[in-house]
Amino acid sequence: MPEKNQPQNLPEEWKRVKLGEIGEFKTSGVDKKIKEKEKIVNLVNYMDVYKNHFITKNLDFMKVSANLHQIRSNSVRKGDILFTPSSETPEDIGHSAVIVDDLNDTLYSYHLVRFRLKNQSVMDLKFRGYIFNSYQVLHQFESLATGVTRFTLSKKDFESVYVIFPRNIKEQQKIAEILETVDNAVEKTDKIIEKYKRIKQGLMQDLLTKGIDENGNIRNPKTHKFKDSPLGKIPEEWEVVRLGDKRIIDLITDGSHYSPKEVSESNYLIANIENIRNGKIDINSCKKISKEDFKLLEKNNCKPIHNDVLFTKDGTIGLSLVYEEKNVNLVLLSSIAIIRPKEYQLNSYFLKHVLSSQIVKRQIYILGGGSALKRIVLKDLKKFQIPLPPLSEQKRIAEVLFQIDQTIEKETAYKEKLQHIKKGLMEDLLTGKVRVIANF
Repeated sequence: MPEKNQPQNLPEEWKRVKLGEIGEFKTSGVDKKIKEKEKIVNLVNYMDVYKNHFITKNLDFMKVSANLHQIRSNSVRKGDILFTPSSETPEDIGHSAVIVDDLNDTLYSYHLVRFRLKNQSVMDLKFRGYIFNSYQVLHQFESLATGVTRFTLSKKDFESVYVIFPRNIKEQQKIAEILETVDNAVEKTDKIIEKYKRIKQGLMQDLLTKGIDENGNIRNPKTHKFKDSPLGKIPEEWEVVRLGDKRIIDLITDGSHYSPKEVSESNYLIANIENIRNGKIDINSCKKISKEDFKLLEKNNCKPIHNDVLFTKDGTIGLSLVYEEKNVNLVLLSSIAIIRPKEYQLNSYFLKHVLSSQIVKRQIYILGGGSALKRIVLKDLKKFQIPLPPLSEQKRIAEVLFQIDQTIEKETAYKEKLQHIKKGLMEDLLTGKVRVIANF
């Protein structure tokens, strides 16, 4: 009888086996704190596995000292699969990566579990990286995980998990080839996104300290006048003001300091930091609250309006965005500050970029005494010093950065589309629902 949650109908050319039947698991990898100094070796870590389906010699491993006994018992070799056996959440358990290169003198961390197939020829190397990270396998790991604050899997749990795959190695290779094509497109898009983020950082440094003159050129000390300021050299036309200056700001406040009860059906929403995604409030992910709670919080200035600048001040500090919604009944929790600029003095998009720049990050660092802050109170937020160009120049600066943001958003949306395509392909190809044509 098929086990619970197993696919009921498999193609005849496919098989279903438990991991314990086709391979051996070994726990207790190497503690990076070991003190033996007989030999210097590399170490594959938890994050190496969690972020990658494949471990290659191009990864930058941590170097540790180890003796010959540890190397023999805890080494990895081409074809081994490393699993993550514990995590703070069940859904993060069981991620794996395959060793696809010959890695000499490489060990695996005690945070990982090594799986070695008894017969290497039963499964294609790259296919392993996809099948062991498929929903059918990860879902089983999540179901088996036990714990309260940290969830774990035992060796017996790993051995009991089943996997389904085609017997024909060429069909496996074709599936891996298709999925790898999508992975390569995702990787290429990632590089484009990172490239534009670097360009944006460099431009922000110039635009928020030198600005753009009337001719559209970034100012140069050789051709334009600059003056000293608390923020360093700035154009002569600029000011430095505090964020709480009433000449430029109508309101600085934060959201609710208590969390209203969630309701099942409502048109009234409340947001916190977790609802900020890709520089916007993800309305669909916000918690629903009652109309009564919403109205009370609205009276207490917890409701942002169109063109307010939102700034995260608790937990994850320093995320900023312009609130662009107009007809949404939304209030905020206290982890997010609401900054309402005077439109004729301070452009919202310009302010958003200033708040995410090194200018403000340095002040946050100083405020924390050189250590990471967990919270910024409103009185300190109001003390932040910011550059203030003429309004027309603020808009020019914001427009240049907006164009780059648009490109980053476009590429990010394309990356998410590719990831969605890959998810669908994995569901179809790794369960036998859709067969690929291979030279059998």
